[in-house]
Amino acid sequence: MTSWYDTLKKPHFTPPSKFFWPIWAVIYMFIFAAMTLYFFAPSKPHLFGTIILLIIHFTAGFNWTGIFFTRKKILLAFFDIILIDVTLIAIIVLFMQASISAALLLLPYLLWGIFATYLNWHIYRLNP
Repeated sequence: MTSWYDTLKKPHFTPPSKFFWPIWAVIYMFIFAAMTLYFFAPSKPHLFGTIILLIIHFTAGFNWTGIFFTRKKILLAFFDIILIDVTLIAIIVLFMQASISAALLLLPYLLWGIFATYLNWHIYRLNP
């Protein structure tokens, strides 16, 4: 059965759908490890601000799927993913103050997020 996503025009460098789950599985393991290192670090400057950013970040992340796939609002999903990227950069900076290892573990997530943002933008442009 063909889904709405399958019918969209996509950039030629879009990975096959079967690659998304394994990539996300690894990224989620890295996120879990990074958060564990951060929250067990002896010093956590700006803890309250970090928690607020994490809440905003993960809320935007969970909302992206519904905006893109359920509501089929590609441009709105693009703005949501920009929020995800910006908050992730801020989180990495804050994590670095408590644990460099925690911050480094989030870099693959950031790279994948930037790539996903690029894909989201191009899908929007190809499907006005």
